[in-house]
Amino acid sequence: MPRPEISFEFFPPKNIEATFRLWDTVNVLAPLSPRFVSVTYGAGGTTRDLTRDVVATLTKHSGLRTAAHLTCVEATKDETLEIARGFKAAGVRDIVALRGDPPKGAAGFTQHPGGFANSVELIEALSAEGNFDIRVGAYPDKHPEAADAQADIDWLKRKLDAGASEAITQFFFETETFLRFRDACVKAGIDKPIVPGIFPVENWKGARRFAEGCGTKIPAWVCDAFEKAGRDGRSDLLATALCTEMCSDLIDEGVDKLHFYTLNRPELTRDVCHAIGATPEARLEKVA
Repeated sequence: MPRPEISFEFFPPKNIEATFRLWDTVNVLAPLSPRFVSVTYGAGGTTRDLTRDVVATLTKHSGLRTAAHLTCVEATKDETLEIARGFKAAGVRDIVALRGDPPKGAAGFTQHPGGFANSVELIEALSAEGNFDIRVGAYPDKHPEAADAQADIDWLKRKLDAGASEAITQFFFETETFLRFRDACVKAGIDKPIVPGIFPVENWKGARRFAEGCGTKIPAWVCDAFEKAGRDGRSDLLATALCTEMCSDLIDEGVDKLHFYTLNRPELTRDVCHAIGATPEARLEKVA
């Protein structure tokens, strides 16, 4: 099986304990030589400063190519672009451009006065700034706000045509979900890379909540399997096996890049990566 290129998503810590957990995660996964790592933005832009600080620190001290998430929420166009310029000044050239989730408690996304109306406008502005490698989100399962699945594909094409170089999908539970989406994107004339987002389930209750919030379909057999595994104390074993099988099937179908949502808990991601051949590269040291 060919070794896929891998990348990882982290989120910025909110306290001292979480800071240590993030750096433990980086230390565990960095030896796998990811092509990049990304750092998320909280709903409503709540972690804007933390994201900036983590991205700058990773870029300076870890040796990892680091991508910063950037959204349209709760900021004017000038404020958003100033953040992007700050990333550039810190040596960051990779942006994951998203519309962003509304603040908690809000009924939905509302354009900030003087802000970007959507992710396409943000991408166009970042492209005009120059020297950014822009990635965007994609939805194999219908986005909760989309009219239908085709609308998601049409919108993805607009984002890529606006200047993005690559798309990373939301996570999914069945290989066929991604393959159908990839085929539909090709049919729509999309020829830029679409990287599947992989979510090793560390906590089933939390995973269900995430899936319901972003529109990811949960097959009945997946629910049954995790509920039984939870009763038997074998949730991690099940998660590793299912995730490894899905990654292997994707590779067999020609997928050569995988993006892992780690939730700053690296063990399952590391185990899956090892199982599909993404292991630390051996180095020859001088011996006496």
